[in-house]
Amino acid sequence: MRIGLIVPPSFAVLSFAPLSVFEAANGVLGKPFYEIHAVSVTGGRIPNSFGMEMETLRVADGTFDTLLVGSPPELRPQSPELLSFLRSAPATTRRIASICIGPFILGDAGLLDGRRATTHWLYANELQRRYPKATVEMDRIFIADGQIWTSAGMTAGIDLALGLIERDIGREKTRELARMLVVHHRRAGGQSQHSALLDIDATSDRVQMALQFARSNLRMPLTVEKLAEAARLSPRQFSRVFRAETGISPAKAIESLRLEAARFMLEQGRLPIEEIAHETGFGDRERMRRSFMRVFGQSPRSVRNTSPPLASF
Repeated sequence: MRIGLIVPPSFAVLSFAPLSVFEAANGVLGKPFYEIHAVSVTGGRIPNSFGMEMETLRVADGTFDTLLVGSPPELRPQSPELLSFLRSAPATTRRIASICIGPFILGDAGLLDGRRATTHWLYANELQRRYPKATVEMDRIFIADGQIWTSAGMTAGIDLALGLIERDIGREKTRELARMLVVHHRRAGGQSQHSALLDIDATSDRVQMALQFARSNLRMPLTVEKLAEAARLSPRQFSRVFRAETGISPAKAIESLRLEAARFMLEQGRLPIEEIAHETGFGDRERMRRSFMRVFGQSPRSVRNTSPPLASF
């Protein structure tokens, strides 16, 4: 299968990350299943965000199973030639995917009309404003809507590539590929772009150790004493340091971690709600429901019912 990464001028170097996943897949499969190319509208040398240049093929000179649209470093108008090519690409290309703020290029080409899409959360409102015929979902790692795939931030392009590859070679081989790359096999398209651990923004190793311990043990009662033990601090020291670093109490942080985990499990759509409440440490579904209503403004059942099936992300 021929894979092409379309690079606009001054493209962000991290646009190569998804392409490297296809390269690694060839190693897992033990054969050149994917033929990988860097392409552009003009062909020839294209500068990247580091100021270096790379040689590209002219995209119109070949046919591709899948085209990835690399991300520019900032929002900027793209050439009429690129947009014209993309408008006609769905007729000859099975899948067209974009990375980070690449969906703005797809939007300019009219490829987001009537489709669901995502992008980096900082630009999601602007994407919706510019392309009102699209349905922009900020809280997604990636979205597949028919032929058109879009991803959130740069590293989310790796998740998108794994999703594309799973459609081609199946779950087991993709899981093996993810293990080799030391990444999650399925940081699902429905999972929040904003990890609770990132939002909590702990700076010291000790507080981070406590949070990692909590995230790995959500089922158990997570008292200040338990967290302090994981951080190797006294309970009083831990509470003081935690609030000074994060601006919230340990109990509030634990609730955020439990809500994140529960929401992800609900979006997976597999386990009963009562079991999710138990697995994430809420204890019972009513306690979980109250937390969801307070934080998300909707019940766990509503979250599940409004989540798209995993098969279509």
